[in-house]
Amino acid sequence: MQVKLEKVFPIPASPDAGWTFLQDIPGVASCMPGAEIIETVDDSHYKGRVNARIGPASMAFNGTLEVRGVDADRRELHIVGNGQDTKGSSTAQMDLTAGIVPADAGCELHGHATVTVNGKAASLGGRMMTQVADQILNQFGKRFADNVVAAGDGESAENAREQLAAAPRELNGLALVWSVIVGFIKGLFGGGKVKAG
Repeated sequence: MQVKLEKVFPIPASPDAGWTFLQDIPGVASCMPGAEIIETVDDSHYKGRVNARIGPASMAFNGTLEVRGVDADRRELHIVGNGQDTKGSSTAQMDLTAGIVPADAGCELHGHATVTVNGKAASLGGRMMTQVADQILNQFGKRFADNVVAAGDGESAENAREQLAAAPRELNGLALVWSVIVGFIKGLFGGGKVKAG
């Protein structure tokens, strides 16, 4: 099953600040609840994991990310991610392009990705996956913006740091389907539409 993702997140900070954070792969991964980069292989390759709790059950997923392109002039990254849950019942691949675009109120994070899932994760169906994707992406976008703002100074930066400190560290409930989480790590940040096909 394939899910196409597009989203735009406003960020009340300069484009340069947004671009600086977008290039911080471990930092970006931390914007996804339960996700983290566990190893930096080199400047373009990373290993990560996602931990999710659904009721009393816990799940864990392992994956890799490869930065295939960096366009500093356009403030844009091209990333490909692959992953598999630790029990081997689901796999996923994500092809993502994300960039920072100037806006009246600062800048915006634009992204579009294609996530392909197989196995148990795909059995949830397109409608459920798009709902889960939208929920996860909205959480991601809020944390991304907070991280960019938190790197600055003043009251807004302090407020953003407080928001980040209070945010849950684990992915809960249906925000599970690593289908969308997989392609994620750095990936599912993009824009206005979420489609499955």
